[in-house]
Amino acid sequence: MAHAAPASRKVTRRRRTPDVFGPRTHAMAKVAVPVVLGLVYGYWAAANRRDAGPITGWNLLFGFLTALVFAVLFAAVWEVAPRLRREQHALLWFAFTGCAIGFLYSQSGVSVLRSTGAGVVVGAGVFITMFYRYYTHEDAAGRRLD
Repeated sequence: MAHAAPASRKVTRRRRTPDVFGPRTHAMAKVAVPVVLGLVYGYWAAANRRDAGPITGWNLLFGFLTALVFAVLFAAVWEVAPRLRREQHALLWFAFTGCAIGFLYSQSGVSVLRSTGAGVVVGAGVFITMFYRYYTHEDAAGRRLD
């Protein structure tokens, strides 16, 4: 009867997945991702604010200013967050997404309590997801385990 060969006694280390993109692509993504997300967010906020009315110059200005602020804040969070411990890292993403969703929802004309509640609920979901991810991929000092 055939038997499986015994496993070797060597300690095997988990290998990281290969980095498919080069340094130039990563550098471009550091600029492109916040800009694209900012434009989408700005358009969404402006569309919520105008509520199917006509597009005006003030509406366009509001959309572009919202896009600019969102892109700058997103880039800052994206740059600063990895330097923090896992709890603070997840908390920063919670605060950012909660505020972003709350502001976006408030532009549709709902009450402050509903927009705050929506921001807290979405932010809590992001906090739980990010904390789990960082808890399973980092040690307590913030070093990656992969």
